[in-house]
Amino acid sequence: MKKLTIFLTLLGLVAITAAVAWSGVGSVIHAVMRIGLSGFLLMVCCQLAVNGMLGLAWHAALPEIGYLRLLGARMVRDAAATCLPFSQLGGIVIGIRATCSGHGLHGRSSRQIDWPEAASANLADITTEVMGQVAFVLLGVAFLVAHQRSSPFVVPVMIGAVFLMIGTAGFIWTQRHGGNLFRKFGGMFTSSLTSQWHDSMLSGADMLQERMEAIWSRPGRICLSAFYHLLGWLGSAAMLWITANLLGAALSLPNAVAIEGVTCAVMSLGFLVPGSLGVQEGAYMALGHAFGIDSSVSLGLSLLRRGRELAIGIPVLLLWQVMEMRGLRQPVAKKTADVSYGPAPTVVKDS
Repeated sequence: MKKLTIFLTLLGLVAITAAVAWSGVGSVIHAVMRIGLSGFLLMVCCQLAVNGMLGLAWHAALPEIGYLRLLGARMVRDAAATCLPFSQLGGIVIGIRATCSGHGLHGRSSRQIDWPEAASANLADITTEVMGQVAFVLLGVAFLVAHQRSSPFVVPVMIGAVFLMIGTAGFIWTQRHGGNLFRKFGGMFTSSLTSQWHDSMLSGADMLQERMEAIWSRPGRICLSAFYHLLGWLGSAAMLWITANLLGAALSLPNAVAIEGVTCAVMSLGFLVPGSLGVQEGAYMALGHAFGIDSSVSLGLSLLRRGRELAIGIPVLLLWQVMEMRGLRQPVAKKTADVSYGPAPTVVKDS
């Protein structure tokens, strides 16, 4: 898996380099610089607003966990997936760790969350996000058909959307019944382990299943979370529309929804590629051509999107690392203090 990740990363970098060379380095740089520092800061602020909506979507499904904690864990998860050489799966693992930590990006201690609760919370958020994503992709396809019925993207994206819906339904079913299946068949694979590991794995599976059942017992909150995620996807399309107009491309908001929706579906198919390197650029260039946008401008849109992700993601990861190190030092410091300032020994005086 590690070799595959490295190979896909290098392949994506080669694809980006080839796209820049094909479009012309000078024209791409000119398109990116056209937006200016003020325009780029505007895009960063818009991205932070969308992140706030994503945190609200997660909190809608799990109100028992604080909003700031979920927002911080979500930003760490996204930053790991976009800024580090990990696939989306690696970002999920780091997101679970960030959710478990009692020292989030909000900078103050809170209750400790065990891994079954953190894992179930992240799985629920990913599921509701995909539910909103399916609606967003279908809306994008509808706008694409309205603009250009003969587009070669319509049929493949529709097929991909159908598979995405089937996969989402299967993912939901697995979350609701997977724990029982693991207990039924997992014992056969873990029986060779020591009894402590065997019992621990089965107990963890039971706890995870209980958490998932509690989450899915509130369908109203699940639907509300999916709706907020849909608003977040629409916010991403609005950012694309603003950026395109800052670059001088005459792009309407429905067409921006079409481009972002179809690009979103294409990137979902390449979820194993770290940061969707090359996949995002190719989708933007192909769809931009369908809407009459110059290739250098389309590539500039993709690079500006990566720029704002790095501008937010790198500080988030650095801050998370500081919080993690601080959280690891505190138990040691507390233990040292207990030893240094423990109860004084009783002195028995001679009578």
